[in-house]
Amino acid sequence: MPSPPVLPENYDAQAHMIIHQVRGRIFHSTVPSAQLASELIASGAPAEAAAIFRAVLACQEVRDTQPHRGNFRWELEDEVVEDLNAVQFVLFYCIPVLCKASDALPPDLVVAMRRAVALGLEEIARIDVALAYTNIVLKDIANSCLGGQLLGDNNIGQRGREKLVRWMAHVDTYGLPAEYNSPNYASVAVRVLGRLAELTEDEHTRIRARTMLARLGLSAALHVHPGIGCWAGPFSRAYSHAVFNANAFNADDVRAWLDGGQVPVWIGDLLQRPNVPQQIDETAHGEEPVVLSTYHSPSFSLGVASCELKTQEVIFIALQSSVFYVQYQRPDGDRCGVLFSRYVLDDQWLSFQTTPSRAPGQVVPEEGHFYGVHERGRAIGLYAPRGLDAWTRRTSAKAVLMWAEIGQVDEIWIGQHKVDSLPAAVPRGEVVVVGSGALWTAVWPLELTDLGGGAPIRLVELGGHLALEMYNYTGPAKTFWEMAKPGSFYQGQPRCGFYAELAERTSYASGADFAAEVASGALIDEAAPPATYTAGSERPLRVEYARDDRILGIEVDLYEWSLKRRWTQDGSLDWPMHESPYARQSASGQVSIGGATLTCDKGPVWLCACPGGKRYVAAYSGIEMTSLRLEVPGDVVELTEMGTGTVIWDEGQVKVEAILP
Repeated sequence: MPSPPVLPENYDAQAHMIIHQVRGRIFHSTVPSAQLASELIASGAPAEAAAIFRAVLACQEVRDTQPHRGNFRWELEDEVVEDLNAVQFVLFYCIPVLCKASDALPPDLVVAMRRAVALGLEEIARIDVALAYTNIVLKDIANSCLGGQLLGDNNIGQRGREKLVRWMAHVDTYGLPAEYNSPNYASVAVRVLGRLAELTEDEHTRIRARTMLARLGLSAALHVHPGIGCWAGPFSRAYSHAVFNANAFNADDVRAWLDGGQVPVWIGDLLQRPNVPQQIDETAHGEEPVVLSTYHSPSFSLGVASCELKTQEVIFIALQSSVFYVQYQRPDGDRCGVLFSRYVLDDQWLSFQTTPSRAPGQVVPEEGHFYGVHERGRAIGLYAPRGLDAWTRRTSAKAVLMWAEIGQVDEIWIGQHKVDSLPAAVPRGEVVVVGSGALWTAVWPLELTDLGGGAPIRLVELGGHLALEMYNYTGPAKTFWEMAKPGSFYQGQPRCGFYAELAERTSYASGADFAAEVASGALIDEAAPPATYTAGSERPLRVEYARDDRILGIEVDLYEWSLKRRWTQDGSLDWPMHESPYARQSASGQVSIGGATLTCDKGPVWLCACPGGKRYVAAYSGIEMTSLRLEVPGDVVELTEMGTGTVIWDEGQVKVEAILP
C-alpha cells in the first residue's frame, strides 16, 4: 500500500488548499494550491491532487455577467477577480498535467479541467497582456500554445505562436525584455520558456523558445559575480528577501537551470570565468529604454539602471526596482553585504502592504523616479519623488542609501572625521565613507531642494540597518502646491541625488584617505534657476564628476523629469544591446568578440566567446531568413539560409539548432 503524500504544514486538509495568515486573517491561496496539485501528480499522489484541483476550479469565475469570466480569484476569500494574472498561473500548472498525466485523474475531473482551461484561454485572449509584462506574456504564450495543442484548437495555438514571434521582435528592439535581470522573474521566464520548449509539438516554436532561453541565460550568468557567486543588480523587480539578502539568488540558480536542461550547457562556461574587473552593459525594452550596467570588481559588484521600471502602474507590480544595488564580500563565513538606494515617502519602509492577503514588508517600495549613469566603480544617481503632489499630505520625502545589517559595518567617516555614534549630521559638501567587509563606499550628496524642514542629511540606524538620509522635506503633514503639474506654482522637480564611488578595501588605508581622494575630484552640480513652468520650456540639471582623466556625467530636465543625455570621458552613452568581455549583440548583421566575427545579412545577432577560447556561440533571432558566416580562429562556418536559432562551434565540432528551409 503506497505511503500517504507528504503535505506542507500550511495545507488545509478540509479545504484542500494552501493557507497563509496575514494580521490574524486566514487566506486560502489558489495559485500555490494549483502548484501543489501538479507536484503531487508528479510524485505519484493523484488522489489528493484531484481534491486540490477541484478546490481550485471552485475559485474560477464562471458567471456570464462578469467581465473576467474564466479568470480565478487569487484567494478563496476574495469576492471578485482582482489580480488578472491568476488565470495565467493556474493554467500554467493545469495544462501540463492534462497533457502528460490525465489518466491519473478521475474522468469527470479531466472533463471539468479541460472546460476550465478552455474558459481560461478565452479570458487570456481577451486580456491580451502587453509584450512588456515579461513573465505574464510568456505565460500567455505558453498557455496558448500548449492549451491549443491540448484542446486541438489550432486558432488558440496559432495565437500563442504568433505572439511569441512578436514578443521576440519586441525584445530585440533593445536586447532584453522589460523585466530585466530580476532574481524572481528571470527564473519564472526560464521556467515558462523551458516548459514551452519541452512540451510544444511545433518545432519552430521549440527553437524560438530555446534561442531566447540561451539569451536570457547569457545575461543571467554574466550577472553572477565570478568570485562571490551573487546575482548582481540592478534589478527591474525584486522582493524584499532578495533586496536584503544577496545570497537569495546566486550561481546555484543558474546551475539548476543547467541541470534541468532549460539553458544550454555552454552557459556553465560563463560561470567559470576569471574573477577580474569586468563590466556588462545591456538595454531592456520599456516605456523608455533602460540601460542596466553592472561592474564586477574582485570583491564587489555595482549595478546601476538608467531609470526605474516604468511599464506598470499597478500596486502589485510597481515600486520593485532596485536601480542602485551593491553586493560585496564579507569575512569568511558571513553572507554577502548589500547596499541599495530608495526614495521614501512618509518614512514608509517595511510597513508597505499591497493588499490585505499579502504581508507588509513583501516589497521595499521605490517611491521615486530615478536616472543614473555608471562606469566601473563610479555612479551618479538622481531622484525625483513619486506621489509628492498637491493631493496627498506627506510628512517626509527623502532619498536613502541603505547598508544592510549595521552590525556588519566596520567604520563610518564624514570627511576626515570618524563617526563614533549615530545619528550623525552630515554637513553640506562633505563626503561620507563607509567601510564594511571588503568594500569602501564613498557618497557625495548633491544639492537638495528644501521643501521644508531644512533638507537635512544624516546617518541613522533604521530597522537594524545603516541609512544615509537625504531629505527634500521633513515636518508636519502637508500637501505641496509647488509640485502640482499642471499648476500655477510648478518650478520643476526638487533636486536630490548623489555621486557614489566604490573601491576595494585594500585600495585605501583609511576612510579618511578615500574621502579625501573623492573630494579632490571636480564635481559640477548645476541647474537652471527656478522659474515657473511654461509649456515647452526646459530646466536642465547637469551633474558631472571628473578625476584621473575619467569623467562621468548626466543631464535631466527638471520640468518634465526626462533624461537628456549621459556621458563618460569617451563621449555620449547610447543603448547597447549587450556589451561585455565575453559577448556582444547588434541590431545589424555583424558583431565581433574574442577573435571571432559573426556576419549575417539580417539582424539582430549576438555572439558569445566562452572563456578559454574553445567554444563560440552565434545566434540570430530575427523574423526573416538570413545567411550566416561565423569566423573563429582557424575555421569558418557558413550557412546559406537559416531562421531563428543558434550555431555552436565547439573545438571544431559544429552544432546547428535553427529554423532551416
